[in-house]
Amino acid sequence: MADTWYDAVVVGAGFGGLGTALELCRRGARVALCEGLNYPGGCASTFRRGGYGFESGATLFSGFGEHQLFGRWIREHALDVTVDWLDPLVEMRTPGMRLPVHRDRDRLIAELCALPGAPVRGVRRFFELQAQVAGALWPLFDDPDLLPPLNLKTLVRHAGRAWSYAPLARWLGRPLGAVLAQHGLEGFTPLRTYLDALCQITVQCPAAEAEAPFAFAAMDYYWRGTGHVRGGIGQLATALTKAISARGGDVFMANRVRAVTPVDGGWRVTARRGELLARHVVANVLPQGLRTLLEAPVGRLPRVDALAERVDDGWGAAMLYLVVRPPEGDSGAAHHFELVRDEQAPFIEGNHLFASISGAADEGRARPGQRTVTVSTHVPLKKVAGMTPEEQAPYFAGLHARMRENLDALLPEWTAHVVHAMTGSPRTFQRFTLREAGAVGGVPRRAGLENYRILGPFQAQRGVWLVGDSVFPGQSTLATAVGGVRTAASIAAVR
Repeated sequence: MADTWYDAVVVGAGFGGLGTALELCRRGARVALCEGLNYPGGCASTFRRGGYGFESGATLFSGFGEHQLFGRWIREHALDVTVDWLDPLVEMRTPGMRLPVHRDRDRLIAELCALPGAPVRGVRRFFELQAQVAGALWPLFDDPDLLPPLNLKTLVRHAGRAWSYAPLARWLGRPLGAVLAQHGLEGFTPLRTYLDALCQITVQCPAAEAEAPFAFAAMDYYWRGTGHVRGGIGQLATALTKAISARGGDVFMANRVRAVTPVDGGWRVTARRGELLARHVVANVLPQGLRTLLEAPVGRLPRVDALAERVDDGWGAAMLYLVVRPPEGDSGAAHHFELVRDEQAPFIEGNHLFASISGAADEGRARPGQRTVTVSTHVPLKKVAGMTPEEQAPYFAGLHARMRENLDALLPEWTAHVVHAMTGSPRTFQRFTLREAGAVGGVPRRAGLENYRILGPFQAQRGVWLVGDSVFPGQSTLATAVGGVRTAASIAAVR
């Protein structure tokens, strides 16, 4: 392999890496994709244990609409992927509320307005503003050419859309909590609960702290081509690796990259199965992982260091992986639930759970008459890092017990017949995804203008690029794929 020069070697087959590799192949580049695991997808993958298939983390995707990125890829590359358009997509449960999130946006608003004590006028005005902001931002994901790197044509297109960006200006650098206060909604618990849960799994912080434009865009997530991938999220990742190969790319699975070192004309990529030479390296890793690959001590790459600090201030994942028998009369569809036991407590450490249940049509996920369930909650990375191994053991034992208790309380029909159970900590999540420290979600998008300092592909140093959920444009699987596409455009412009 060391005798062949590639235009780019992509390190990591998460969706940022997959998007970069596929787009570079489409543009005629010679590309190699190296993944350390024997399955692709990173945090949005499907792994197998004991004959069962579990989602490692992410369980729902947006972007499957006919004219959105994943929808176009499925059509243009004839991907063997089936999307189930669930309705409702998600059901939120608390001890006193069940709130289904249907595919119809207006239906959710009507459900909220029908709740006792709802400030109807404030709710409707809030969602009107949210629709304006989300309507300005989502076209950037639907048409990635509108994102940097920009050319004269796209600048003209942005000039034509300038009026749609006007609602953004007032809320740049301000938290969603301020928007709620302006509309008199800070005391409307059902809406706050919905937003806190949604923001925690998308922009990675409570609604009161979330950067308002990011949160407004995240609120549209369920209505932007969101669906359940039949057979597991990993089906899409696997189909994309096949598309990359079909376009002439070299895909090396179970080939973990250990180092990236400079050579004349580019970079040497040292992996488990040999060395590759590349003019560009695209790393679908966390900033901490990029420093490791480059053997760069803290201080050598200040922008990477700053990103790493923000990731360290974020979250790890604690997981439950269950196999259950479905309740009597179940429809056979897949199900996704947001569960909150105490609406006044932080939405972390087992109080807030996201539970995804495979459908009867998800072949290979479980044996006949059984379903697999992935349950996740956030844990503070700094808290876990500050514990000794002796302290972590009882902490996670208690956390998993709390997760199971809250799952039993809020989702009893699905936990009545558990036939197999596994627990997971950030260390387990790291093993299944190769994420440093088991971090999830990238950079928490707390309010502040620093969220806009890097609005385009991230070049850590000449010829070395970082993609994934820690860099622009954001945390979702769709956003990381879009970021990969735009990084490919930057590389194509200079190769």
